Amino acid sequence: MEQTQLKQRVIARVDEIQDQLWGIAKELYAHPELAFEEFESAKLLAGTLSQAGYQVETGIGGIETAFRASKTGQSEGPKVAFLAEYDALPGLGHACGHNLIASIAVGAGLAMLEVLDELKGGVQVIGTPAEEGGGGKVILQKAGVFDGLDAAMMIHPARKNMVMRGSLASARLKLEFFGKPAHAAALPEKGINALDALLLTFNNINAMRQQLLRTDRVAGIITDGGKAANIIPDYTSAKFSVRGHTSSRREEVLKLVVACAEAGALASGCRLEYQINEGYDNIIPNKALGDIFTRNIEQLGRIVEAPLPDEPMGSTDMGNLSHVVPALHPYLSVTTEEIAGHTVEFREVCISPAGRAVLLDGAKALAMTAVDLLSEPQLLERVWDEFRTANTST
Repeated sequence: MEQTQLKQRVIARVDEIQDQLWGIAKELYAHPELAFEEFESAKLLAGTLSQAGYQVETGIGGIETAFRASKTGQSEGPKVAFLAEYDALPGLGHACGHNLIASIAVGAGLAMLEVLDELKGGVQVIGTPAEEGGGGKVILQKAGVFDGLDAAMMIHPARKNMVMRGSLASARLKLEFFGKPAHAAALPEKGINALDALLLTFNNINAMRQQLLRTDRVAGIITDGGKAANIIPDYTSAKFSVRGHTSSRREEVLKLVVACAEAGALASGCRLEYQINEGYDNIIPNKALGDIFTRNIEQLGRIVEAPLPDEPMGSTDMGNLSHVVPALHPYLSVTTEEIAGHTVEFREVCISPAGRAVLLDGAKALAMTAVDLLSEPQLLERVWDEFRTANTST
């Protein structure tokens, strides 16, 4: 059957089940769960796909709240995956729109059941927990969950419709300073002040900012600043998020931040211990895959904007995945206002009529893109050619 007709059928199917999909989005919103604790969310999503006819595996990759729903078409062939994120933020709930991301993936998966018997290849919906700092996709990737895929796709709500926006590579850094306690009034000279070391570190980083690139990001919080004002602090700690526009640049910035901490320790006479936790790589956008998606989303009435040269970016574990398989991580506008993600305001727009529109357009566009990839082998060849070229040049 002609591709256009197949696409019309997946569009019609999303419209038919829109109340069900919106119900899933609202249920996730009402019961947010944190990273690696998304038990009810995973149960809801995996259960919906299982009841519809997908073969569902739970607890994949060693993560109890991860799942994979699979369905093969008329024969074996390329495999396309829709990725669901469903972890919430501490104290904020779904202020990053993961309730929409998960519903979009499920919606695309359900829509593809209408046409999959007429296509060669298969579709997977993969539940990827703990994007907000836990690195669920990184864990699943190392466990081989994404092996054999020809494309991995998801959609994120945002302020603009963008397809080729990248992301920053990130890492998390923990600093600990060890000094010597003393009475802060009677004998302060007998102490070694670990808080001085920490404050010097923050000041050193602030002094360094004029030499950082505009895409570098260093943000930190004090997690332990001492126990009492009349005691010279013998222990302090802090956590930092360090980012750069590429993974190699992130490593350079990390070295600079550690040097700032080492200087603070040296100046105050403290001992420094630090721990670098594996972070996220930068997204490598796939232009060929992005072009296919752009054509489909624009058929639905959305106008895609090119990212600005200084487009604000965050970090995501989808970046790691884009280094091993062609990946699509576009953004759809849920608001035109200057509302930042990870805020109460953004959480609320994701449960508004605009959020419902993102859900429906996103599910349709992902399913339409999957139809293109499974029905035109030459498109997948272009996607893989672009992937090899882009990943070789980075």
